[in-house]
Amino acid sequence: MNILIRNGRVVDPASGLDAQADVAIADGLVAGVKDIPADFQPQRTLDAAGCIVAPGFVDLQARLREPGYEHEGMLDSELAAAVAGGVTSLVCPPDTDPVLDEPGLVEMLTYRAEKLRLARLFPLGAITRGLAGEVLTEMAELTEAGCVGFAQAEVPLTSTLVLQRALQYASTFGYTLWLRPQDSDLGKGVVASGPLATRLGLSGIPVAAETIAIFTLIELMRSTGARVHLCRLSSAAGVALVRAAKAEGLPLSCDVSINSLHLTDVDIGYFDSRARLSPPLRQQRDRDALSAALADGTIDVLVSDHTPVETDAKTLPFAESEVGATGLELLLPLALQWGEQSGAGLRRALEVISAAPARLLAGKAGTGRLAAGEAADICIFDPQAEWQVQPQALRSQGKHTPFAEYAMRGRARTTLVGGRVVYEA
Repeated sequence: MNILIRNGRVVDPASGLDAQADVAIADGLVAGVKDIPADFQPQRTLDAAGCIVAPGFVDLQARLREPGYEHEGMLDSELAAAVAGGVTSLVCPPDTDPVLDEPGLVEMLTYRAEKLRLARLFPLGAITRGLAGEVLTEMAELTEAGCVGFAQAEVPLTSTLVLQRALQYASTFGYTLWLRPQDSDLGKGVVASGPLATRLGLSGIPVAAETIAIFTLIELMRSTGARVHLCRLSSAAGVALVRAAKAEGLPLSCDVSINSLHLTDVDIGYFDSRARLSPPLRQQRDRDALSAALADGTIDVLVSDHTPVETDAKTLPFAESEVGATGLELLLPLALQWGEQSGAGLRRALEVISAAPARLLAGKAGTGRLAAGEAADICIFDPQAEWQVQPQALRSQGKHTPFAEYAMRGRARTTLVGGRVVYEA
């Protein structure tokens, strides 16, 4: 279908375009931005007056809970939540049940997602069989099946030897390992170490749990030459290590979650299990360092860290509750809020959820840009729309978020994937 988007403010961080312009779409591709082909005949026109037309958002961390945890989330509910938030492509970790460690499982998951015709899904394969940390998977076969990288999800690799072998394998074939930096022994607490943990009597996770893991990875990267993406950085000390490694020229990238960017351990309040997250919320100085690092490019990407959790598992004593929070529908407004409050601006706020993550996927999720010939993955959003987070109104099957009842500004109005309208408010 030929679609013309009119009267919108087009913001494309990849090219630097920020102007009132029309966008023409034909055969699933962008046919023109500003300069519309003379013979273009739209079959449908979308009025974007008062709205911003941006590349569709790419979320590098979203658990969809299928297969194995359908009581907490299903592909149809979570992909519907994604497009309602303007997210057109997302990456899911391999900790499903069964684990994504065989090509057939990956192919089944991607086939199911394609049949739903909502957001594009890009799985990460498991680094080790069953995430047990012992035997490496067949990364080449998993890549052929559709995996864009390899991860251990929340299960740390306790064997440095296995980690080294995984990095050597990945380096040989040009794969990227996606690793959450956390020492397996120091990371067994439930909140960040500090005065709040002491006051509440909860076991703490020190910053060293993150930095020790990053130190180890950096040393192994130097010897193997492998590419590593650090998932959900959480501390100022971790930021300093990443900044130094990038200055050295190591092929390292990283992301931060909307939770760590906007909240601190104080938001746990009186044992609010909605703030039971991984990584744990840390102190103000850490949040400030993460914000500055995202602004200056030390941190490449902002992610939702979407993890739907059922009510029975969340409404338990804090230390016993399940880790996670819903986030797909909050990625856009929280990115906009960060851009405004930090001074990074609208362009950078959109870049860290579109062009930057698309670059890390090496074009597998499109280019994250609005230009002729590119896939028409587009979000039209109202930057001034004010709304309140009402958990029961969220489309995700997971209703628990530390941002419940928060006032938000900015909301998707229309989402297109491959030139198809998949969501309209």
